[in-house]
Amino acid sequence: MLTKLIVGLGNPDEKYQYTRHNIGFMVVEKLSRALLPLDKSEKAWVGEKKFTAELCRISENLLLAKPHTYMNRSGMAVLALMNFYKVSVDNLWVVHDDIDLPLGMIRIRKGGSSAGHNGVESIIDSLHSPQFVRFRFGIGKGKLNIQHTGDFNLHRREIEKYVLSPFRENEGGEVKKLINNGVEATKIALEKGLEAAMNRFN
Repeated sequence: MLTKLIVGLGNPDEKYQYTRHNIGFMVVEKLSRALLPLDKSEKAWVGEKKFTAELCRISENLLLAKPHTYMNRSGMAVLALMNFYKVSVDNLWVVHDDIDLPLGMIRIRKGGSSAGHNGVESIIDSLHSPQFVRFRFGIGKGKLNIQHTGDFNLHRREIEKYVLSPFRENEGGEVKKLINNGVEATKIALEKGLEAAMNRFN
């Protein structure tokens, strides 16, 4: 039985690789490199068709996953993994982008609504429970036009366009820092507990 399943959310196609919506993939990929020796981390991720996901086994008790169902069907892969590995909802951690947080900010919490995130909503629907831990990573406040930086949010119809856009070149340093902090937050949560990670990063 797994002690922990950590799922990074994103979209599998190469065209989405460096988009804002894929920050969950980026964090768990970096986490695998931080937790495994170099020789193992290079070949650690394995595609599993029966789960429609890519998996990285860190230890007998810890599994990382990237669903390949596309974001709005993430719950299908997560449910299949949880059933197969007999993971409880309490031991599911989901790593995902959050448009409502400024770029670089991290928030960790257990339970609550999806706040409009399609991947999180899919997982809640599939599990019939919101009681899993979320590591939320700020991807900016939805300002596509760099000439006008007023504090307005995107209209709902523009949100999809924004989250599927790549990070801008001048955001690169902040994104790198966010991913590194995300790895650090997850490692602290694994080693010292969620409360220690929350106290450090929330």
